[in-house]
Amino acid sequence: MKVSVVVPCFKQAQYLPEALHSVLKQSYTDWECIIVNDGSPDNTATVASEFCKLDNRFKYLKKENGGLSSARNAGIKTASGSLVLPLDADDKIHLDYLQLAVNAFIENPNLDLVYCKADFFGEKSGEWQLKSYSYQELLYNNMVFCSAVFKKQSFLNINGYNENLKLGFEDWELWLRMLNPASEVIQLNKVLFYYRIKKESMFQLLVDGDYKQIKWDVFLSCSDIYRKNILPPTDLNQEIDRLNSIVKFYQQSKEYRLGRFLFSPIRKLKNLF
Repeated sequence: MKVSVVVPCFKQAQYLPEALHSVLKQSYTDWECIIVNDGSPDNTATVASEFCKLDNRFKYLKKENGGLSSARNAGIKTASGSLVLPLDADDKIHLDYLQLAVNAFIENPNLDLVYCKADFFGEKSGEWQLKSYSYQELLYNNMVFCSAVFKKQSFLNINGYNENLKLGFEDWELWLRMLNPASEVIQLNKVLFYYRIKKESMFQLLVDGDYKQIKWDVFLSCSDIYRKNILPPTDLNQEIDRLNSIVKFYQQSKEYRLGRFLFSPIRKLKNLF
């Protein structure tokens, strides 16, 4: 069962060797690593060339700059593995990640996605506290980082990453479309992924920047999914009843009645025109 590790790179050449070495050290050997140069102006090509010479399982793909989603899409579409692991150029994986993920898919062929526990490193260290997976929780918050292992066919079925999402959460949006309430997802009970925190990392930009707007972009992109899954009909009726009771409560308040009394002359004038 071949795993295609896809590593997009744009202005991250200084970190790229560490990411690629973590792939090279894998205890599982049936892998390929596709390095996608997303029009990077640094020495990404040089680093990629060195690793391609070192091991023929490394492949190199160069394209015009199109953003992270575009680079991942380009790499995955050329992948020859049945399983895919996206890995950003400044992150790294534990030497047993691929082996344990493949074992999980062999034990349960119906699995849709496998991920693991994770640690931060760089400007911040320690465990990445992630909520337990459930699709209902996924609708509100993402608990699955980008470097999860999934089937290439599942990716192709939904036409890959949304290339219109340029500022983040492209992985969350992918999971929302790839998975559903019946999907089988497991988190390996071991730290196998390491997420680098930099002062200018996208993670930090999300924290410091317009987090709500980017999250809203995901909601808009997956609006049909939210309509279908966010509230079952019975819950929707209960929510409508709850909102109606709140409206009725305020309509019965003294402040509301006083306001209607004060504005009644204006309403009468409005009805004349």
